[in-house]
Amino acid sequence: MNLATKDIKHNFGRFVLTSAGIGLLLMVVMGMGGIYRGIVEDAVTLVERIGADLWVVQKNTRGPFAEISRIPRDLEDGVLTVPGVESTHGFVSHTVQRDYKGKSLRLTIQGLSWPLDKGLWLPKAAGRGLTQAHYELVADKSSRLQVGDKLPLGKEIFTVKGLTKGMISQAGDSMAFMTLDDAQAVQFDLSPESIRIERMARVNRLFNIELGQIQPQMSERAGGPSSGIPALGTSMVSAVLVSVKPGYNIEAVAKHIDAWPDVSVYTKDGQKQLLLQGPADRARRQLGLFRRLLIIVSAIIMALILYTLTLDKLHDIAMLKLIGAKNSLILGLIMQQAILLGGIGFCIAYLLGQWIFPYFPRRVVLVRGDLYSLAIIVFVISILASLLGIWRAMRADPSEVLS
Repeated sequence: MNLATKDIKHNFGRFVLTSAGIGLLLMVVMGMGGIYRGIVEDAVTLVERIGADLWVVQKNTRGPFAEISRIPRDLEDGVLTVPGVESTHGFVSHTVQRDYKGKSLRLTIQGLSWPLDKGLWLPKAAGRGLTQAHYELVADKSSRLQVGDKLPLGKEIFTVKGLTKGMISQAGDSMAFMTLDDAQAVQFDLSPESIRIERMARVNRLFNIELGQIQPQMSERAGGPSSGIPALGTSMVSAVLVSVKPGYNIEAVAKHIDAWPDVSVYTKDGQKQLLLQGPADRARRQLGLFRRLLIIVSAIIMALILYTLTLDKLHDIAMLKLIGAKNSLILGLIMQQAILLGGIGFCIAYLLGQWIFPYFPRRVVLVRGDLYSLAIIVFVISILASLLGIWRAMRADPSEVLS
């Protein structure tokens, strides 16, 4: 005869509610761990997917994700001449927020060097990749956009041609992919009035110097589009992505490029470390702290629950002692119930999480190793929490039954 089973059947409703409460608490612990893993994966997913060996960014910056980076687009050609470099691609990354269909839509725009990079490496959920040089967009499905949607960005209308899955930025925003030229057009878009004021300011600066007074006809060039003024240079990109030829040492190629006075170079692993130690670091540490606190709170709550359940059974425990029951029988009663509470609570947490976690604003990633670790922690907590109830049960006086 198993006393723990008999007691659970006798108080089945209370046991089920108690298990459900513990399950909800453990679900929060599980969710915190999943969000922690999600932040880590979101931070490095783009670097992993692109697969570039080297990231060339603005000198003394940790761009293009940790901070702003601006380098000339024609640097692609210069890097391509370095021994060991197989290919180079420009890359642009920036964030936009717009009102779309009555809701706020926030996207992290990633500019791809089309036609060399058509986004074929993207994990597709629906639709296709980029097949035209302009006005096409591939967005993550977390943005709630649908294939065929028309999205106004800058002065143009972009059509959603495909959807990806799991492409989230380190800030939790959905990624959207377009050609590099389109991404730059959106990034540097100005209103007509802003353009007019900027051109007038150029003309005024020209007339304030001697050159403008000697050659006033240059005001026509100064008041025209920026692209028509050679002194303003080429367009800027956030980074240049470099693929190294097989057989060449990546570190040696990076050292060669890093010697240039205007750029800094990071390997793929270095870029991932910058992301984890930069934008995602504080969120990771905060979630880790909350998870530890919740585990401690869970242990305390389980200990109090088991202590209360033991108090309710003191008369029965005293009766068992009076008829000569061994202490090991009473110890097994309490410890078995504790392990059952923890085990059932863990199962409830996992099943509820599978249903609820997909609706969380941040991606929740449940890693098998984390689940095993949490299961072991719950088992240990159940054993430790039962000690308080066992201590109280061992102090029960058999004579209380007679009184």
